[in-house]
Amino acid sequence: MSQRRFGFVVVVFLTIALLGVGLAAQEPAPKTPWGHPDLQGVWTNSTTTPMERPSELGEQAFLTEEERAARVSDSGITVEVPSDLMPTGAYNDYWLEQGELSLRTSLIVDPPNGQYPPLTPEATQRRSENLGSFANSGFDTWEDLSTYDRCITRGMPGAMTPGFYNHNYQILQTPDHVVLFVEMIHDARIIPLEGAGTTGAAFGQWLGTSRGRWDGDTLVIETTNLPETERRVEERLTRVDADTIDYQITVTDPNEWTDSWTAIMPMNEIEGPLFEYACHEGNYAVPNMLAGSRAEDGR
Repeated sequence: MSQRRFGFVVVVFLTIALLGVGLAAQEPAPKTPWGHPDLQGVWTNSTTTPMERPSELGEQAFLTEEERAARVSDSGITVEVPSDLMPTGAYNDYWLEQGELSLRTSLIVDPPNGQYPPLTPEATQRRSENLGSFANSGFDTWEDLSTYDRCITRGMPGAMTPGFYNHNYQILQTPDHVVLFVEMIHDARIIPLEGAGTTGAAFGQWLGTSRGRWDGDTLVIETTNLPETERRVEERLTRVDADTIDYQITVTDPNEWTDSWTAIMPMNEIEGPLFEYACHEGNYAVPNMLAGSRAEDGR
């Protein structure tokens, strides 16, 4: 075979191969019987990739394979060791779902530095005044403890954010609703699609008022009417293959941050079912913390 003919065959072969890759990448998402992209299943977003980029990585958005391998051995998320945040320590690694460390250096992708935008002065003041269960001082009332402390809800975007355990989700669909059932604190987000009824803003809801719509193969969910009155949350879910949903979330809250922020948190399919999350039913921490504070008051 002549060199010219060999070169032509190679070019044709590479063209066909690249075309095949392109076609595979553009293969349509699986559909429900009524024609919507099918997101149903049980998923997890557990990961050891931090929400914010470690400061020593600067503007580096991705790790090399070698850097990831070096960090995997030191990517535990133990909170057993006492710290300023948890002066008594907490769970050891046995109880924590490690997930995997991705090549991304942070889940936050915007701002480009991988960090939350700066807090507003008002938010900085509020956070300094809020005690929460990790406070080193005593508690005057159960209202000093957050809805998360009291096992009511993690709110939004907390309900969809990975951390340490139970970050599993079941997605159910009907022609006019999508349900995101969250294993952590058993939150159930029932989201009407365009054309379906909604409660509107007249009813306050811990997880806000959500409305979904399809943008091609992507489910877009917009949430308002949250307890943080100015907060708006946009989520985008796209099933990229049989085992993965690309999940992106953008949060805008001018009362909390000086700018919006966006995070990418892939969801990977797992075997179900979700398990019951019995938190408040067996939660002795709140009354014990209050009892301890009352005992300190009497000293």
